[in-house]
Parts: sequence; C-alpha cells; structure tokens
Amino acid sequence: MKLHEYQAKEVFADAGIPVPESRLASSVEAVVEAVGEIGFPAAVKAQVHVGGRGKAGGIEIVTSEAEAREAAESILGMDLKGYTVERVLVEAGVDFVDELYVGVTMDRAAGEPVAMISTEGGVDIETVAEETPEAIAREQIDPAFGMHPYESRKVVYEAGVEQQFAGDVASILRTLFDLYEDSDASEIEVNPVMITSDDEVVAADAVMNIDDDALFRQPELAEMEEESFENDLERKASEYGFEGANYVRLSGDVGIIGNGAGLVMTTLDLVDYYGGTPANFLDIGGGAKAERVANALDMVFSDENVDSVVFNIFGGITRGDEVAKGINEALEQFDEIPKPVTVRLAGTRAEEGMEILNTDLVTVEKTLESAVQRAVADAAEVNE
Repeated sequence: MKLHEYQAKEVFADAGIPVPESRLASSVEAVVEAVGEIGFPAAVKAQVHVGGRGKAGGIEIVTSEAEAREAAESILGMDLKGYTVERVLVEAGVDFVDELYVGVTMDRAAGEPVAMISTEGGVDIETVAEETPEAIAREQIDPAFGMHPYESRKVVYEAGVEQQFAGDVASILRTLFDLYEDSDASEIEVNPVMITSDDEVVAADAVMNIDDDALFRQPELAEMEEESFENDLERKASEYGFEGANYVRLSGDVGIIGNGAGLVMTTLDLVDYYGGTPANFLDIGGGAKAERVANALDMVFSDENVDSVVFNIFGGITRGDEVAKGINEALEQFDEIPKPVTVRLAGTRAEEGMEILNTDLVTVEKTLESAVQRAVADAAEVNE
C-alpha cells in the first residue's frame, strides 16, 4: 500500500521529522484559502502516486494569490501520467541551499534492510544508482538489533554530508528506520531532504509504502488505504477483487491476463523477449469463472495504454471452457472490439474452450510463444 505524500508527511511529523507547514486541498478556493494561511512563496503539489511530478507540471511554486488560483486550476483535474489529480498539497516554500536523499528499503540480495544517503538529492535515486552509484552511501542493518547510532553516523559521514548538518541528517535516518520497522514498511524515503538558508534540515518530500500482508497489524495506516488508490484502474481492481499482487499496472502497451503468478510472469518475460512492453500484470487466479474473466478483460480494456491483449490460461483448477465463456461474454458486449485479443488455452477442458471461443472476436494460438508474438505484433501495428 502506497501512502500519498500528505499521508506520509503526517506520519513523519508525528515521529518528529521536520516537515514544511501544509494544507490539503481539493478545490481552487481551498487552495487560495490555504496559501492565504501559509503565506508566500508556496508549493502546490499534485497528490498522485507518480514520480517526476514537477517535470510533468504537477508541482507549481506560487508567489501570489493570482498565481495560486492559476496553479490550482491547472493542476486539479489534470491527467498526470494517466492519473487524474483530485487533491493537492499546499505547502510552505523552502528557501534551500542543498538537497539530500535519505531512505531505507530492503536489500533482497542481502536479506537485510539497507539505509542510504546521497548528496545528490532532488533527482530520481534510480538514475543516480545507475549512472553514479558511488554517490550513494549504504549501510546494511541487522534487523535483529536495529540501527545503532554509530551506523547512522557512519553512512552520513560516507555520504559526505557537511559536519554541521550531520547530526540532524543522522537523526532523520534513524527515525526513518524506526518507522520502517514499526510500520512494516517496504520502502521509506525523503527525496529531497532540504538544507535551508537558515541552516535547518527539512523533509520536503515523503515516500512510504507499507507491506499489504502486514496491514492487519497496522490499523491506523490501514485506514488510509481507501485514500491511496493510484487511479481509477486501482479502484476498479479493488472492486473486482484484483487488489494487491493480483493486478499491477506497468508502462507498456501489451495487456496480459493469466491464471497464476508464475504463468503471468513468464508471459511478461516473453513479451519483453519478443520486443514488446508489458502493460500490466493481471492474475485471475485458479478456478476463475466466466464473470471474473470478463472483469479481467474490462480491467485491461480500461487501460488507455493497452494496444493489444494476450490471454495465457493453463487449466488445472481453472477450466478452459469457463475461461472461453468469460471471454465471449465480455467481447460480445462491444459493437467493435476495442483492442485485438489473442488467446492461448491449455490443460483442463482446453479443447472444449477452443471450440467455444468466438474466433470472429479473438485470435487463437496453440502455443504461448506464438500467442505472445501475435500480441506484440498487434500492438506494434497500432503504433505504426
């Protein structure tokens, strides 16, 4: 579960991490009222789960009421990388002289949490890790003992943080680690931590993702879940019972539906192998009935990035004829099929399913490889 920036900052502030004064607003008038209370300059920041909001026009710095109104009218309701902006965070401007990255995540290779600091804050940390990995100081933390003060000081020193700010930055890192452990987080970071012209250290951004499987232990955080959907697709996924790991939206144009995580992952890999880009991960699970299959198709068709769809079904508990019924029921609702659909069925009642499938509506392939190649080619043809 991803928290919005405003939610994460509430958690950070309660834990003692300095954050700028802010107000949440969902209308133009609320934005104008908020900047009137906070003062100028102020930042108007879209509250959606995407990176690069500033570059995409989702963050504006305003210095007057007129600018605040204009920014609110521009950002509220805008389509930001496929997500509709419904709320903005109005935040006091920070006069900064330097930016840092501070974060904690799980190093799956080492099987331990890793604390990280970089003096190249304000930039996508993935870009820094790829282009200048030496700019990120790292410290593995033994989860049995937690973060010792000397470990936070060590990583701050190795990052090259100026001595006069080292104590404050180390304190933020230790607090983030405590939150990471206590909240069952999978990732927690501030990018950037700003050094102000008044020599203060402030968390100007906030990222906090919680392990879905641990939400039963985090009732206060779980209450924020309903507000944390990324977009209409996330809401629809929850309504259809595809929440959590069953549905993940990706950035490509080939929609993928399968029954079983391993089967779907294999399909994703093959799409990439044959030169395509996956648009999603969608696992309908074992024993899926016709209605669930139809819902899955509706999910994928609703994604404007999808140009073609591939079904990869291997019948065990799931019956091929039930899947075929679901595909037919979903597609027969359309006067014109919105995206080309390719189906591969194997296993339990696959032959019966192949006979049921309306081949006027779908393309049927006998092998997974040929089905993926067909879907990739269909997507490429749309983009020609």
